[in-house]
Amino acid sequence: MTEAAERHVPQVREFPVAWPVATRWTDNDMFGHLNNSVYYALWDSAINAWLAREIDADPMTDAAIPLVAESGCRYVGELAYPADLVVGIRADRVGGSSVTFALALYAAGAGPEDLVAAVGRWVHVYVDRVTRRPRPIPAVARAVYEAAR
Repeated sequence: MTEAAERHVPQVREFPVAWPVATRWTDNDMFGHLNNSVYYALWDSAINAWLAREIDADPMTDAAIPLVAESGCRYVGELAYPADLVVGIRADRVGGSSVTFALALYAAGAGPEDLVAAVGRWVHVYVDRVTRRPRPIPAVARAVYEAAR
């Protein structure tokens, strides 16, 4: 990836999935904004809730489960409690056993041309529940990911 691409701050419209999330009193840190770890927790919760709704995923019983293999975040602006936020989700790459998401966090009510407050990268690798060896992405999940590109 080029340095210019890495520095690009996306607009809200670049994320086809918009998952609403709410902040909590305990999310702020001593500097008065969301603690860094909260961004990851919000992204993890949003992705898994989205998958549960769209493909009826059940991480406790599914034979193939997606595990996080890589994650990252670039903070662009500050967010703080109390705020209603949105997690933006886009599938950037859908491989044989993995999917790479581009993620965003931004204020609810932001317009399509507004810049996001944080940009993330999240890689799920599908593995067998028992052996933990890579497995192909289930067809139903692949269709959902392809629709979120």
